[in-house]
Amino acid sequence: MIDIPIGDWVEQAVQWLSANASGFFNGITAGIDFLVEGLQSILMYPNDYLTIVLLALIAYLMSSKGYKFFTRSAWKKGWGITVFTILGLLLLKLMGYWEETVSTIALILVSALIALVIGIPLGVWASRNDALDQIIRPVLDFMQTLPPFVYLIPAIIFFSVGNVPGVVATIIFSLPPAVRLTNLGIRNVQQDVVEASKAFGATKRQLLFKVQIPLAKSTIMQGVNQVIMLALSMVVIASMVGAGGLGQAVYKGILKADMALGFEAGLGIVILAIFLDRVTQTLGVSRKQIRDED
Repeated sequence: MIDIPIGDWVEQAVQWLSANASGFFNGITAGIDFLVEGLQSILMYPNDYLTIVLLALIAYLMSSKGYKFFTRSAWKKGWGITVFTILGLLLLKLMGYWEETVSTIALILVSALIALVIGIPLGVWASRNDALDQIIRPVLDFMQTLPPFVYLIPAIIFFSVGNVPGVVATIIFSLPPAVRLTNLGIRNVQQDVVEASKAFGATKRQLLFKVQIPLAKSTIMQGVNQVIMLALSMVVIASMVGAGGLGQAVYKGILKADMALGFEAGLGIVILAIFLDRVTQTLGVSRKQIRDED
């Protein structure tokens, strides 16, 4: 019987990379640590209650997008998520989970930012290159269907334990929507608009940045929303390799069978999920579209 040791080959490749590219991985570790710790410091620097007010203001501005600041229409559109943000974050503060909440926000934003910096240009490239599109589709399928726990194994080998392997695993897990929806959005731009732009002498760069990306903005921003939500869903799993935040509290609750700890931390993740989802829902939606929906 033929035995094909694919797992052994992958393990050998990972070990070889770990042994021969340590400088590269140390650089990634330093960069991610700098971003995560820097963002945590920024969020923790103001008074905690001031930070809550600022996050609530962001929620208000995003949810009431399309209306003048603090008009009756804007307040009608944004009061719900604003009040929810204040009460939800205040609850986490009073329960003693503020530092974990800030850590979770930093991990999510850094992971999502890096995933988008990689995914959006890759999606643009795939939209303009059919051969790359055919190659990258099965890779994205593989990334989305592989159990996320599997990503933690090479992450531990390359980056030890802590926030960095959690961020790396989260980036890999949340990357596909950015690539897929950027590719889809640009490919779905009406062909007659593209041809008209070419007829008026638009260069490839002008066609991309002044026609295709603006028209595909709504779809691309849906990808941004999905990346952020997938990054949040990976928080608890990433805690298994030492990532901090609310996910670590949930994981401790599981290990200790502590219902109270697990429920409180889980409630915090739900509050953040609602906040981040509502804040990013209107990304890429024009003011005219919002008014038309009303």
